[in-house]
Amino acid sequence: MHHTLGLFWNNNETRLVAGFDDLQLDPLQKQGLLENSNIRIVIVDDFEPFRGFVRALLRKMPQLAVISELSDGLTAVQKSEELNPDLILLDIGLPSLNGIEAARQIRKLVPTAKIIFLSQESSDDVVQEALNLGALGYVVKEFAGSELLPAVKAVLEGKQFVSGGVTGQDSAAPNRSRPSEVRPSHAPFDSQETEISRRHEVFFYLDDASFLASFSAFVKAALESGNAVVVVATESHLVSLRRTLQAQGVDVAAVVEQGVYIALDVEEVLSTFMVNGLPDRVRFLRVASDLIRTATKAVNGKHRGVSACGECAPTLWGERSAEAAIQVEQLWDEVAKTYGVDILCGYSSGSFHGDKDSHVFQKIRAEHSGVYQE
Repeated sequence: MHHTLGLFWNNNETRLVAGFDDLQLDPLQKQGLLENSNIRIVIVDDFEPFRGFVRALLRKMPQLAVISELSDGLTAVQKSEELNPDLILLDIGLPSLNGIEAARQIRKLVPTAKIIFLSQESSDDVVQEALNLGALGYVVKEFAGSELLPAVKAVLEGKQFVSGGVTGQDSAAPNRSRPSEVRPSHAPFDSQETEISRRHEVFFYLDDASFLASFSAFVKAALESGNAVVVVATESHLVSLRRTLQAQGVDVAAVVEQGVYIALDVEEVLSTFMVNGLPDRVRFLRVASDLIRTATKAVNGKHRGVSACGECAPTLWGERSAEAAIQVEQLWDEVAKTYGVDILCGYSSGSFHGDKDSHVFQKIRAEHSGVYQE
């Protein structure tokens, strides 16, 4: 039994809603809220591990106090009116009410609350729409480790902050802080205290037997440690892996039924985010984040996280699409860093042909935190 990606990605998920008047700074904003010793913050994101990462970042500034964590847009509107926070960190892709619409309603109900969008979306059009709705800040999740605290500081001083990860941003806009100007000398994401655990490893295998040995060991160890597992592989490898796991004592039917083992055909997955021979970043991150959310919900808070293994980039390289393979590896690295997912990629050693492919081989190795080769 294989899950289909149609359940995970909705092309209309992020809907832009027009509506706010131009933002007017009140006297408190002009003075700078950072003078307040207790700035009350609400975090709104439907992925709990990422909320934990944000919490860890905010602890770097002792005057910041997280008073509520929410996972859907409708509750965010209701709680914002009830709690009257100073600052709201708001995702866009939220259940029940998307972040854009939630922000529109929050601005009407709690006009003094500052809003920073914290989203995977990096399009300048989306960012401009969000700012037009009354938000003062926009941080792309990929860059949250180094940009969130500078964004909070800028917004609480009444300035706009737009992430360096936004495509086509107008960094010269008046009263707008640029990440290069406000980024601290030591990025918080790189600190041991706040970094989410990240393993993005690669195994170069000689034959199918060694592939199955490495992947079955990875899957079994992940399940035994309490993680949900996502496997993206060829149809033949999925069938063989299922048989191998079953022979090793894993009740595959049971873990599939529980939703903690999600097996997906690699060609089907690639079809959801490849455009003109290259991965579309926004589509990829939507698919990946939806898969992670689905797996996380399946473990129902009883387990530690999500592990993933597969052949997305290796399949592209097997089709001699070196640039596409490298870009997909870079995107999986973003996922590993953002969500703390342990990832194992499997390449056939025979797909690399001596000096001709040596530069690609080295680039692929460089994209991983661990390299294993037979």
